[in-house]
Amino acid sequence: MKMYAIVDIAGQQFKVEKGKRIFVHRLDEEEGNNVDFDKVLLIDNEGKVLIGGPHIEGAFIEGRILEHIKGDKVIVFKKKRRKGFRVKKGHRQQYSQLEIISINEKGYVKKADDTKAAKKETAAAKTGAKKETTAEKKPAAKRPAEKASTSKEKATGKAATEKKTTAAKKTTASKTKTTVAKKPADTKATTEKKAAAKKTAAAKKPASGGKTGTTKTAGGKTTPAKKTAAKKTTPAKPKTADKTKGDAGKKAGKK
Repeated sequence: MKMYAIVDIAGQQFKVEKGKRIFVHRLDEEEGNNVDFDKVLLIDNEGKVLIGGPHIEGAFIEGRILEHIKGDKVIVFKKKRRKGFRVKKGHRQQYSQLEIISINEKGYVKKADDTKAAKKETAAAKTGAKKETTAEKKPAAKRPAEKASTSKEKATGKAATEKKTTAAKKTTASKTKTTVAKKPADTKATTEKKAAAKKTAAAKKPASGGKTGTTKTAGGKTTPAKKTAAKKTTPAKPKTADKTKGDAGKKAGKK
C-alpha cells in the first residue's frame, strides 16, 4: 500500500500521494516555487492511520507549482419570464497545477506564525512607547482636583438656575393676581364714564325744528331723525299787462 494523506488546500480537500499532480484554486505563488501545506487531516502510512483533531500537529505536505492555467468556459444564463430579462455571461476559473513532492508526519515549522509574533511584538512596543509619552505629558495629580472643581461649579450653577426659576414663577403669579383684582374696578369705572358722557350729549343737543339730523340710541348706534313736514309757500303770480288795461277801461266807463 502506498502512503497517502488528505489535505485541505485553498478550502478544498484532496487525497494526495507522492508524485501525484492535482489542480487547485490559483495560489499567490510564482511557477516553480515550492509550497508547504500544514492542514493535514489524515495520514495513512501502510496501515498506520493518524487522524487529526482537526489537523495533525507537525505534519505537512510539500508541493511544487508547475503552472497557472484557466479552466473550461462555463456559461451562466439568467432569465425572468414575462419580464424581458435575459443575461448571458461566460466564466473561466483560474487554477494552479501542483505536484506532490513528499508527505511528512513531523517537522513542520510555521513561518507565518513567527512573522505574526514579530509583528505583534513591534505593535506592543509602539503602543507602550505611546502610553509612556502620553503619561509624561499629562500629570495625573491634577485630574481629581479639576474634576472636583468642575462638579462644584456645576452644583452651584444648578442652584443658581433653580433660584432664578422660582423667583420668576413667584413674580408671574403676583402679576396675575393683581391683574385679576383690578379688572372689576376698571369695568365699573368705564361703564360709569360712558353713562355720564351719554347724559351730557343728550343735554347739549337742541330740539330739532324741521331739520333732519341723527340721534344716538342707548347702544351707541346712530339713527336718522324724522323729517318734519314744513308748509311750502307759493309765490303770488304777477298780473299780466292785458288784465291791467281792461281794469283801467272799466273804471273809466263807470265814471
